[in-house]
Amino acid sequence: MSKHSVLPDVDLATENVRDSKGRRITEEYAGRAAADALASVGRGRPSLTGTKAPSPQVTFRVTPQLRERAAAEAAKQG
Repeated sequence: MSKHSVLPDVDLATENVRDSKGRRITEEYAGRAAADALASVGRGRPSLTGTKAPSPQVTFRVTPQLRERAAAEAAKQG
């Protein structure tokens, strides 16, 4: 069972909803909280560069045989 549950929609303009510190939650507050949460969550896998820079990605076509060999080598190297 999840520790979170989906509740009915709340009209923040008319209902008095408070956070854990007693502050009133408004549409503006909810928007900032959502933006903060999304900013703190990383996207995708960690960078292979060791920094926060995106890892280079290269796409190319190969024969099925070469793809099988590459997959086998990748599995061997983990």
